[in-house]
Amino acid sequence: MYVITTRIDVPADTTEAFEKVFVESMRSTLDGVPGLNRTTLMRPAADGLPYVSTMEFDSKEDFLAWLRSDSFKASHSDDQAPGMQAPSAVEQHTLIEDIVFEK
Repeated sequence: MYVITTRIDVPADTTEAFEKVFVESMRSTLDGVPGLNRTTLMRPAADGLPYVSTMEFDSKEDFLAWLRSDSFKASHSDDQAPGMQAPSAVEQHTLIEDIVFEK
């Protein structure tokens, strides 16, 4: 599995609008992306921390293909959307271990 994390520093006065636009974009542009299994948006638990978005792909190749896709273009097309101007950092990781505990 190839995991992408994006840390997004959203100004406090735009968090509500950012969440709405980001989630709507996720729902409208990511369904059916080849190799994409899961995507999340996580709200920071304390002031001053960034939002974190994750994407879980089957492979790095699937992620790179998404970067060239119409889905990617659509999800990044509105550069005036809340949060699009916010500083962000993208990180790429290869999953080594995934432990799920049954309860």
